[in-house]
Amino acid sequence: MSEKIIYLDNAASTPIRQEAIDVMISALENCFGNPSGAHKMAREARRLIDDARDTLSIGLGCDPKEIIFTAGGTEADNLAIFGSHSARQGTVLASITDHHAVVAPVEQLGGKLIQVSEDGLLDLDHLDYLLDENVILVSVGLVNGETGVIQDLESIVEIVRQKAPEALIHTDAVQAFPWLDVASLAQSADLISIAGHKFGAPKGVGALVIRDGVQISPMQLGGGQELGVRSGTQNTAAITAMAAAADVTVKERDVTVERVAALRNELADKLQEVPQSYETGVALHNGIVNRENKIAGSCHFCFEGIESEALLFMLEQENIVASAASSCSSGAQDPSHVLAAMGYSRDLAGGSLRLSLGHATTWEDISIAMEAVPKLIGNLRRTGS
Repeated sequence: MSEKIIYLDNAASTPIRQEAIDVMISALENCFGNPSGAHKMAREARRLIDDARDTLSIGLGCDPKEIIFTAGGTEADNLAIFGSHSARQGTVLASITDHHAVVAPVEQLGGKLIQVSEDGLLDLDHLDYLLDENVILVSVGLVNGETGVIQDLESIVEIVRQKAPEALIHTDAVQAFPWLDVASLAQSADLISIAGHKFGAPKGVGALVIRDGVQISPMQLGGGQELGVRSGTQNTAAITAMAAAADVTVKERDVTVERVAALRNELADKLQEVPQSYETGVALHNGIVNRENKIAGSCHFCFEGIESEALLFMLEQENIVASAASSCSSGAQDPSHVLAAMGYSRDLAGGSLRLSLGHATTWEDISIAMEAVPKLIGNLRRTGS
């Protein structure tokens, strides 16, 4: 057993980058003034926040003034959906496989969920069917957090603009930002959500891009910070840390994607050899796995004859940390709504394993996982666990 922790749960949260730690410590020690104040230290805190906006705007492809800082991806998603609905009234739509931070608000507002195909891509015919003049918002995540599937946002936007030209487009780019050029791929979106802890920043900080001219109602009132859209004293240290992490992520993204994709492919090829296993979020053609429509860090399988919780427990005994699905349900391993929407049976989905790689993943990590996972699956099948 490896003494090192093999961390393969980067889709849940990534290790904090050293650059983020350094600027965060500096802000905590040297710039603890309230950025809404008027004195020197307050002005310095406000300058750090303004600089962070400038840095993030490059990676998000927006004007700095279009960035609203939040306490994370969930708040950004909620603000986009509830804020849009409050300002405009009407029907909201979302992909059925989106994160619960999107699906739950849409369901609460009496909205409708768009179906997906068996490969996880949005059903464009169903989207077209649901669209009418009453639709005021369509929310589709750029990358799925469980399967790593990338949505064709441009095709989605084109359909929405034709059938419901007044509707806003929101994309949850939380899982996309570490791997994809969000500035380019989400350029047609009116609202974009990100979360810092997915790309090397601390937890509890995120952002919502609100394009110039888009009106949404604030969900949090108070001192009028963030252009009055999101009141509350800003977390200067966390915001600067997120900007630092974003800067490194964007500059190193191409190199990281190439390196991590190679590691993911080695791992996926090995797991493909396990009898009766199904790789999710990909297309199989003549035995060749096409991973072109998945982010580089995603390796997601379903294994027959095992239970995810048992496999995850045994992996942890080997110091390998992973998950079965989204890690945003207080640790509960509930059946995946994503796999159900893709047509996977409850039994097969119950044997899911999400191994998600990140910027800190090494070949040693992958080689240990490649040896351990097939062995443990074999043990579980033999014992009937």
